[in-house]
Amino acid sequence: MTLLSLDDVRVTYKLPGRGTLNAVDGVSFDLEPRQVLGLVGESGCGKSTLARAVCGLEPTSAGSISFNGQRIGKLGLRKRDPALMRIQMVFQNPFASLNPRRTIGSQIEDGLRVNPDRDAWNVAQLLEHVELDASSRDRYPHQFSGGQRQRIAIARAIAAGPELLIGDEPIASLDASLQARVAKLMRKLAVETGAALLFISHDLSVVRVIADDVAVMSAGKIVERGPVDRVWTNPQDAYTQRLLAAIPVVDGLGRLPG
Repeated sequence: MTLLSLDDVRVTYKLPGRGTLNAVDGVSFDLEPRQVLGLVGESGCGKSTLARAVCGLEPTSAGSISFNGQRIGKLGLRKRDPALMRIQMVFQNPFASLNPRRTIGSQIEDGLRVNPDRDAWNVAQLLEHVELDASSRDRYPHQFSGGQRQRIAIARAIAAGPELLIGDEPIASLDASLQARVAKLMRKLAVETGAALLFISHDLSVVRVIADDVAVMSAGKIVERGPVDRVWTNPQDAYTQRLLAAIPVVDGLGRLPG
């Protein structure tokens, strides 16, 4: 059974005096259990808006999104359906998504409380899985580096026992030396727990390392999708070709490909 299904999804914003903006313009794709899909494209193409719609944080103007066969609508102020708690997102800015007034241990425990298999993990184990000492559970978010905070956010998401883990540009705010490491960590934990992973990034080189398939988004549309190796070696769409051509050549001379 398909885990996540998007059918002609559209998200439209009204711009005062300037008509409308189609942030997501007719996107359709399926995601299977345990699959790792990379969603790539330049800033402003609609990737994050699409991720928020999948989580119910952004209303759709047309089309449908279903998770395990259940329709996803706008979350609003009502309590979230427990079945949809199996979707968890790791946001770009971990300092904004973590509560500065609470210890990281108590925030990870929030996730454990909604996990149907809550005995599968404890806070100490989760911290160790994201390469942090178990004793750090009593510390606060401001006491950690940006990379450490993002690993804490990943631990909190995994604590909830997700069937679908979404990373919304989760490495964009990290140093280059940490980006691949955190991306690989997200894939490792998703695979180990049996979750599918939708990893959103503008960095094709990182997505190539961790994803099974890649979908390329431009101006609100998916312009190409396929296995990572095929898209990397034989891109069909002109936009994908331009994205790949923009990746710097690692030649020690600081040159960009022509």
